[in-house]
Amino acid sequence: MTYGIWLSWNNQQEGFELPILPAEIGASTGGDGASHDVFGLGKINVIKDHGLAEYTIESFFPANTNPFITAAIVLEPMAYVDYLMRWWETKRPIRFVYTGSTMEVNIPASIESFEWREKAGAIGDIEYTLKLKEYRFYAAQQVKVTSVQSTNAKATVTKSAPKRADDRVPPKTYTLAAGDSLWTVAQKTLGDGSRWKEIQTLNKISDAQTKTLRVGLVLNLPTSGKAYA
Repeated sequence: MTYGIWLSWNNQQEGFELPILPAEIGASTGGDGASHDVFGLGKINVIKDHGLAEYTIESFFPANTNPFITAAIVLEPMAYVDYLMRWWETKRPIRFVYTGSTMEVNIPASIESFEWREKAGAIGDIEYTLKLKEYRFYAAQQVKVTSVQSTNAKATVTKSAPKRADDRVPPKTYTLAAGDSLWTVAQKTLGDGSRWKEIQTLNKISDAQTKTLRVGLVLNLPTSGKAYA
């Protein structure tokens, strides 16, 4: 089973796999219960839906070859920092995917905090602490007043539920653009960056060639899979 953590932004248009897995991932889910005073009973607790999950990831971005690297594609340490800082500044959720363990995660999440520093004793390596919080998409209902007969009459109100996004049919081929990797191609076209190995195998690309893919290369894509809307 492949272990990995992927972060992406803007419907998988940008993303990367963490080069080195953290020793552990902190996860917590709070409750939204409320306490009330009831005459004759005293204080009672009303249980509500669980709160949003929160995750803490601590690791480092390596500047040089490291035996603990698990990602197929490794960027410069500051490239990861630039991605995360820019995504954070957009105030839009990212997608957090963690596979290969009993704690499978694939959720939209907000960046709550991101701290980084150069690792002592290892020039160029950047240690970081990233805190994410589960994000739930929402949309306001449309309210339309169709008729008002008098100041005392009740208005007829029509509510319409938010429209669901249409699924897009995945293309059969993809032409590499600047900055693309097999992981980002899998995210854009199949909706799952961890399926980049399928594209590599289908196009008979060696591990060494994954690091030198040329712009304009046309890749065949697996026939199964669904693109993200």
